[in-house]
Amino acid sequence: MALFNFFKRTKKVPQAPKAQKISDRAVVRKTEGKKARPVNKQVVLRESKTAWRILREPHVTEKATDLTHFNQYSFKVLNNPSKPEIKKSVEEVYNVHVDKVRKISITGKKTRRGRHIGWRSGYKKAIVTLRKGEKIEVLPH
Repeated sequence: MALFNFFKRTKKVPQAPKAQKISDRAVVRKTEGKKARPVNKQVVLRESKTAWRILREPHVTEKATDLTHFNQYSFKVLNNPSKPEIKKSVEEVYNVHVDKVRKISITGKKTRRGRHIGWRSGYKKAIVTLRKGEKIEVLPH
């Protein structure tokens, strides 16, 4: 009588405990029978050997050069880095202090070659705001 199995009571399986957020850098994990202990979470970018991998190239367009008046610079970045990783890599490569990072996902566009239709690959762009009085020389004069 498999039809009536849903009437039978099933035992509830205990689930894993969830983590509680205390502050921006510390997370406390609950464990059964043990004391809760804080775990530090910090973004650690390895040496500057990886910083050039995160930043592909500066994104130089007419609109990007207008943003330099507001102390903002744009870069093409890899698809997976977080904002703190982008911030550390810009600070390591250009020796400046970054205030804010914004990420934008640019989707690929449709292209045609005769009757064949394809897609251009998309990319991610990061707009970095620097402290007042600091500059980055993106294009050599």
